[in-house]
Amino acid sequence: MGLLDILLGRTKPVAPDLDRLFALPSAAVTLEAATGFTPTGRGAVCFATVEGAAFEQTHHEVQALLDADTDRTGPPVRLLRDEHGYSWLVSHRSPDELSLLVNDLHAVNSAMEVNGFGPQLLCSLAGFTDTGGRPLALVYLYKRGTFYPFAPLPGPEQRRDNALELQVKAVLEDDLRLEPDLSRWFPVWGAPGL
Repeated sequence: MGLLDILLGRTKPVAPDLDRLFALPSAAVTLEAATGFTPTGRGAVCFATVEGAAFEQTHHEVQALLDADTDRTGPPVRLLRDEHGYSWLVSHRSPDELSLLVNDLHAVNSAMEVNGFGPQLLCSLAGFTDTGGRPLALVYLYKRGTFYPFAPLPGPEQRRDNALELQVKAVLEDDLRLEPDLSRWFPVWGAPGL
């Protein structure tokens, strides 16, 4: 960043660091000890839907790579579109295989980035639940390089458990690079993998 950028108040965007995803397994241990939330084995990568042969080729390569894993315990990786038009590549693993799920999420993000689709990447998430069945996601914002918790409340209304989200933030601030701007803690209602 140059002097002119500083004077004009322009900031340089944070470069995504996909290796931050690898901090999730150790953060999960902290999360379980402090709150009782454990991994569900479900996770997903969200990206702006892209049409075209190059994207289809990338999608098929990623799906073939992940589905070729002979140790996979869940259904194959699936591509879904949500009601807002975003695409989700969803991976299922056994709940005790969070490290393998993180590898899946990293592989999807890396393949998209390498093939020129980095600008379409929005977020990745890993699902958690407590003994009462409450859902929680740890969401990684690709363009910010940060995590935040998302805890939807049950029921037909789209409401969040803000107290739980702030509790998780306090618990994980030494384990993950958390998003400091709470206005960027976007709700991911109905996200596959949650």
